[in-house]
Amino acid sequence: MTMRTERLLDEDSASAWLVSGMTVAIGEPTPMALVRQIVRRGLKDLTVIGSGLALDLLIAAGCVRKTISYYAGGGFGVPVAPMFRRAAERGEIEVWECEEGILTSGLEAAGKGLPFLPWRGGVGTSLPVINPDLKLFTDPVNGETLLAVPAIRPDVALLHAAQADAYGNVQHHGGPGWIDLFLQRAATRCIVQVEKIVPNEVIRANPWATTIGRADAVVRLPWGAHPWYSRGWYVQDSALLQEYVTAATAAAERQAPEALQRFLDFYCREPASHADYLERVGLKRLLALHEY
Repeated sequence: MTMRTERLLDEDSASAWLVSGMTVAIGEPTPMALVRQIVRRGLKDLTVIGSGLALDLLIAAGCVRKTISYYAGGGFGVPVAPMFRRAAERGEIEVWECEEGILTSGLEAAGKGLPFLPWRGGVGTSLPVINPDLKLFTDPVNGETLLAVPAIRPDVALLHAAQADAYGNVQHHGGPGWIDLFLQRAATRCIVQVEKIVPNEVIRANPWATTIGRADAVVRLPWGAHPWYSRGWYVQDSALLQEYVTAATAAAERQAPEALQRFLDFYCREPASHADYLERVGLKRLLALHEY
C-alpha cells in the first residue's frame, strides 16, 4: 500500500520555493503572508500575475519586472493603483496588457498543455497592437477572426483558503476565489496558505467542498490574508489598506516616499515571521474584523 505524502511546510520552507526572476501568480483572497515573504526576502525581477494592492505593494518594494494583470486598481477613490501607475508610466515595469478573458484563456491553455487557446475578447480593439503576443487568426471551422492567446504558466501559484489536510486537499469557504483554480491548474507548483489544518477525516466527510486536491504545499498561517478578507473568518482591514494607499499615493504623486518606506519596513521587512507581523497589527485590531 502506497503511503500518502504529507505536504505541510512552514512559512520559511515555503518561501524558499520563491526565487528572483520567477513568474509568480497571486490568488484572491490574497495570500498576504506569503506576499510579505517576497518583500522580506528582497526578491527581484519577478513577473507577477496579480491584481490590486497586493501587486502594487510588490511594485513599491522593487520586486516586479513585469505584470500580467486584468485589474491594477487601488480602491479607496484611486482607480489605478499608485505605484503601478508610476512604474508603468516611467517604463520601470513591463505591462502585459490583457483583460479577464485573455488572462484566463492563457492560464487554461497552460493547464491543458496547449500552446494557446482562442478568445473573442479584444478582437476589433487595440489590444493585439499594444500586446503583440496576442495573435489575430482566422478560425478554420467557422471562418471568424479570433485572438490566439499564448499559454501563461506561472512557476508558482500562491493561494489562500480556509482549510486543508496534511496531504494538500484544500477547501475554500463558500467556494474558491474566482481565478484560483485557473492559477492552480496552470502553475508548475502551487502553495496554499490556510487558516487551519484539519484531519483528513474532515475533508472526506464533505468531499464536494474540496476545491483543490493535492496542492504541492500547504502552510498554516492564521490571519494570513490580513489586511484582506478571508471568507468565513474575517473581513478586510480597510483602515490599514487606506494607510497603504495614502502612503503610496504620496510616494507616486508628490515624490514623498518616506511614509511608504516606513509602511514597508514596519509591516513587511522588519517582522521576522508571520507571527511577528500579527503582533505588530495587534490582537484587538484583528478581533475587531469579525464577519458578523
